Amino acid sequence: MSTILLGYRGAGKTTIGKRLADRLWQKFVDTDDLVVKVTGKTIRQIFEEHGESTFRELEVEAVKKALTLDEHVIALGGGAVLSDVARNLLRGSTHKRLYLKCDPQELLRRLQSDPNTAKNRPDLTDLNGGIEEIELLLNDREPLYRQVMTAELDVTNIPPEEAVGRLARLC
Repeated sequence: MSTILLGYRGAGKTTIGKRLADRLWQKFVDTDDLVVKVTGKTIRQIFEEHGESTFRELEVEAVKKALTLDEHVIALGGGAVLSDVARNLLRGSTHKRLYLKCDPQELLRRLQSDPNTAKNRPDLTDLNGGIEEIELLLNDREPLYRQVMTAELDVTNIPPEEAVGRLARLC
C-alpha cells in the first residue's frame, strides 16, 4: 500500500513526503514531477503556453499513474482534487490518503520564502498568489480534500520531522 499526501501548495507535501518515504523505506513520487517529466516543461510553462485545463488533464493522467504504484509516498499537486475523475480514482484507491492542513497565513509565508515559487508555480487566479488567492482557493479545495482523505494532520505549527513522525503512525 502507498501513502498519498494531499493539500494546498506550500503545505509540505514534498518536503514531508520525501522524509516520510525515507522513514518508511519507500520511494517518493510527486505528481507535479510526473507532469514535468512527460512534457519537459515547468508547471508555469504549461499554464502559460497551454492553459490550466491542459495542465489539469495532464495532472489526472499523473494521478492515474501514481495510483498504480505500491509502497510509495505520493505527493499530489494541490489542485489534483479539482477533477471529478481524480477524486473518484482517489476514493476508490486502497492507499492511505492524508490531508496536510495548513493555515492560509502560514501557507503564504512558506510560499514567499521558497525561491522556486515564482519560477515554477503559476498564479492560479488574478489575485497574484497573495493571501486572498490562498483563502479563495482553500475555500473551494478544502471540502474536496476532505472528500478523498482517510486522515488529516494540521501542519501549521509543527516542524517537518514531527509531521513525519505523526504521519508514520497513520501509515
